[in-house]
Amino acid sequence: MNKELFLEDLGLKDYKETWDYQEALFSKTVALKVQNKRENTSLPTPNHFLFVEHPHVFTLGKSGNLDHLLVSEEALKEKEASFYKINRGGDITYHGPGQIVGYPILDLENFFTDIHKYLRLLEEAVILTLAEYSINATRSPGETGVWLDVGTPFARKICAMGVRASRWVTMHGFALNVNTDLGYFDLMIPCGIKDKAVTSMAAELNGIPQDMVEVKAKLLKHFLVLFEAQLKT
Repeated sequence: MNKELFLEDLGLKDYKETWDYQEALFSKTVALKVQNKRENTSLPTPNHFLFVEHPHVFTLGKSGNLDHLLVSEEALKEKEASFYKINRGGDITYHGPGQIVGYPILDLENFFTDIHKYLRLLEEAVILTLAEYSINATRSPGETGVWLDVGTPFARKICAMGVRASRWVTMHGFALNVNTDLGYFDLMIPCGIKDKAVTSMAAELNGIPQDMVEVKAKLLKHFLVLFEAQLKT
């Protein structure tokens, strides 16, 4: 099993361009798996991990409700935001500057064949990262992602998740609010959950912007340990 990761930091990149890039990597890995099965070969399948920030964009998952976008597409254009219906799970979410988005494109057969475990480990990488900043984050039963003050009137989400998998190959991933402009979340019902707020690392740390490079390094460190993976050199 190949547990090496190709790591790429794409910087600030258009959502659709990144989605197309994900799809290309995803399709190539799936095609290799199909070839291995058809030809009874065992060529190693690659694993990729992409970090990226997106310009303002709202995305709606395949099970999402368009009514959870609270403004028109014309109003979004005035906010310099775009909108896409996409092929991940989950409802509506927002991506924008100051938010760390991670897209693991893994062949889970290199690690384990359990989507539930995959999601829980993604959450755990975020939870462990936040703990390094003295932010006590956890899971909310029945709600994917990472949360603060679960079970109280002050429950709020700090990291959203939505994935797609086919033939045990994953795409899409997580979005951690670091220095995110939280005002954009007022334009939707985040993840279709009406009664809970959204927060960011900066908001939780007295409004102090955090070093995005440092946060990404910590996220990657925990991801590699949890998945028992190594970077491709």
